[in-house]
Amino acid sequence: MTHQLLQHKRGVIFGVLDRDSLAWAVARQCKDEGAALVLTNTETSLRLGPVLELAAEVEAPFIPADATNIDDLRRLWQEAQQHLGGPIDFVLHAVAQSDNIRRHRAYEEASHSYLMHTLDVSALSLHKLLQTAMEADALSEGASVVTLTYIASEQAMANYSDMGDAKALLESIARNFGRAYGERKGVRINCVSQSPTPTRAARQCESMDRFRHYVNALAPLGNADAESCAKVCTMLFSDYTPHVTMQTIYNDGGFAHTGLTDRVVKENAFGI
Repeated sequence: MTHQLLQHKRGVIFGVLDRDSLAWAVARQCKDEGAALVLTNTETSLRLGPVLELAAEVEAPFIPADATNIDDLRRLWQEAQQHLGGPIDFVLHAVAQSDNIRRHRAYEEASHSYLMHTLDVSALSLHKLLQTAMEADALSEGASVVTLTYIASEQAMANYSDMGDAKALLESIARNFGRAYGERKGVRINCVSQSPTPTRAARQCESMDRFRHYVNALAPLGNADAESCAKVCTMLFSDYTPHVTMQTIYNDGGFAHTGLTDRVVKENAFGI
């Protein structure tokens, strides 16, 4: 069931890669709720996933842009507004990458050059995105920006390597730009902390299946899936959250605030 929560709204979705990506679930939900969209990702994404096919399904153009490249972002804002016919009402930032995770380097053994790249792609890209949007006056009054984070921003998580640092920085950027953009143009900026979801990036983490089983057993409502994440993002994009900003919304079935459950003990989810 849809409610046309985003009717007449214009949105830009960063990070669509394939059908397992959270950005794709969000794009589909936004389209169903009446939004007009532009999808974007790097040129490389065209070789890695069916990006153009997905864009066609939601009747959106795909405008390639590297979210770490200022010139690409400036061009993106200009072309997106031209295509959509006006300023942008909502933005999803679903951009993350860690070569340390991909190469199975533990946090204490992380390559510092890889770490800097992780921070640039997974966190500083949000700063660049927002800075260029502000310079171009690309967002509408009261627009909404959502970025995807994870509880590892505040809790140490094995096998998540340097991404915990990136998510902590990401949330800090959301708060600081939330203040600045909110004062200037009423723009809302929030983070959604999602349950571990089997995206292409998540599957690079070691023992992901076992970890998802443990988290599912610990969370009172179980793991939230991609469609649930899309609904939360849609709510934040809509006019029903006009004063929600600079927040981290935990869409994780209660995992972030649960110490232990009977189910964890009964299922021996600790593996002991």
